[in-house]
Amino acid sequence: MNTISKTLDEMTRIERSNLLEAVADALEATASEAEENGDVRFVANSTCLANTIRGLSGDLAPREMAAAELLLEQGIMLMHQFSTRAKPQTLLN
Repeated sequence: MNTISKTLDEMTRIERSNLLEAVADALEATASEAEENGDVRFVANSTCLANTIRGLSGDLAPREMAAAELLLEQGIMLMHQFSTRAKPQTLLN
């Protein structure tokens, strides 16, 4: 992976769409994991964000680029926070 990163503006329509879909898929996968852990709030937040990102996955208008970038950042940060937070301790008998 020695490729140079591109901004959303520099990506083709298909590249942008694939990126948005990948982040939405990852959010949904993380939501499923959170559901197994009983974290209802994270499931709701992650699912709503994934659906919002999917809504932008078509052909983005220039005025929607900033919103798409912000949603992608929020989605990635949400997944990062979920993966790095302290796991609940299970009670051992």
